[in-house]
Amino acid sequence: MTLLSYAEDELNRIGLTDEDEYNGMMRNHILHMVKVFADEGHSGFSAPYAISILSKLFAFKPLTPLTGEDDEWIKHDYGVTPNFQNKRLSSVFKDGQTGEAYNIDGKVFWEWYKDEDGNSTKVYYTNGDSRTPVTFPYDPPEKPIYEYRHSDAEPQSAPQTEEGFV
Repeated sequence: MTLLSYAEDELNRIGLTDEDEYNGMMRNHILHMVKVFADEGHSGFSAPYAISILSKLFAFKPLTPLTGEDDEWIKHDYGVTPNFQNKRLSSVFKDGQTGEAYNIDGKVFWEWYKDEDGNSTKVYYTNGDSRTPVTFPYDPPEKPIYEYRHSDAEPQSAPQTEEGFV
């Protein structure tokens, strides 16, 4: 089985077929990228190496730690004090007054939600408290910190654990 035929079969399994316009376009784009990758003739050593680099680049993640140097920042003049956004990792900002850097995606909060039918779903959200401090050199974590946070929503929900309601 070739990489291309493997990809076609896997895309079929998740329902990404060419039966409608959007899915068909996405399927064709993905298969095009798979074909280009397969045509490069990577070996068992070079393929994982290329994939690890490509996956970071496709996700706009830096390949080396952020330095915090001036050439990494874009100035934003929102409000009175200018702030700066990192060009290499868009979730990293620097306060124009204090010079303190932070990652706005550093923390994700979660809690369980019960709908009117009694079905429980774990929901995730971010807010202003999701910021985590950044010191340079900064190698961003693979994933954010996940933290339980009881919302102020009414009616108040029952106590919760990672597995569900207590």
